[in-house]
Amino acid sequence: MINIIEKKTISNFHLLVKPAGALCNLNCRYCFYLPKEDIYQGSSFYMSGKMMKKYISQLIDSHKTREVNLSWQGGEPTIMGLDYFRKAVKYAEQYKKPGQKMVYTLQTNGTLLDNEWCAFLKENKFLVGLSMDGPEEIHNTYRIDKLGKGTFSKVIHAYELLIKHNVEVNIMCAVHAANEYRSLDVYRFFRDTLGASFLQFIPIVENVECQSELSKSANKKSVNAEQFGQFMIEIFNEWMDGDIGKIFVQSFDVALGNLTGQHTLCMHAPECGRSLVLEHNGDMYSCDHFVNQKNLLGNISKIHMAEMAGSDEQRKFGKEKNELLPKQCRSCDVFTMCYGGCPKDRIIKTSDGEAHLNYLCAGYRNFFHYITPHLKEMTMYM
Repeated sequence: MINIIEKKTISNFHLLVKPAGALCNLNCRYCFYLPKEDIYQGSSFYMSGKMMKKYISQLIDSHKTREVNLSWQGGEPTIMGLDYFRKAVKYAEQYKKPGQKMVYTLQTNGTLLDNEWCAFLKENKFLVGLSMDGPEEIHNTYRIDKLGKGTFSKVIHAYELLIKHNVEVNIMCAVHAANEYRSLDVYRFFRDTLGASFLQFIPIVENVECQSELSKSANKKSVNAEQFGQFMIEIFNEWMDGDIGKIFVQSFDVALGNLTGQHTLCMHAPECGRSLVLEHNGDMYSCDHFVNQKNLLGNISKIHMAEMAGSDEQRKFGKEKNELLPKQCRSCDVFTMCYGGCPKDRIIKTSDGEAHLNYLCAGYRNFFHYITPHLKEMTMYM
């Protein structure tokens, strides 16, 4: 076991594990992680059993909390096969400290799930994040396989299997150019057709395209900034009309938490740096949106992950979210609801030429202006 240097450790971080790296059986047109495959050219992209045991033991060693979250993503993590996850869960349950509870989460495109998979997920109380962008014609616009075919039917089949086995499911919906004007079609599809209760809406912002004139860029997949705000406002109104307490939308829960000083999502927290990512070979990075040489913290075979999570480099990464904010953000009347959004999207300039303004600023500003009075009213009854 690698020794932990106490003064450099941190014990309240979240680790997102990518056991198959950027490998995926789909070819979603807006995926930001597929290009990361180029970082590990020649690699098999499959995490070894030895590495799996190493990261689980270090993660449990790092946490003094009652609950320890083991979270898998990709690429597509189910490419690893069910036996990998059986072994991981078995090892985690054997290694956990007395009184600790393991919490398992899996983000997947769902296309490889079957009855055996779903029975395992239920037995071990997994929370599954299932990627789906709305009704068939919307979903199939960008979420395609390697042959260019839509994946909607396979994802619906996966959702039906998960529900059949009573697996807890969060729908993870990307918001982009193909669905930005169809907010209620998307929301009602999830609510009425699927009967889904937990929804996350994730704005697509493509860095390469957005470094030019963002709001005017043609042939884009990114959501229009102002339209993203309108998209969320329309869903908020529908939710307010009869879904409070029935449907849980992450963005609304996060905003309500910010009002009461509980920052539950790094995107809208004062600082970031507590959500790190582990690649298939043990390399650890500051964030899965910053998997690059600059933000490589080291490898868990040489440095304990708690030391990397608490390193000066990672602390600097987390603090820069606040330190690099433009004056326009700091003087905004909804700043404490937004905190400038995710640093990955801070790719435009303010009207006076200052850098690091979030591409989604106009949308966030409209959204938070609109919902804040309603949420403040809710807090009176909490």
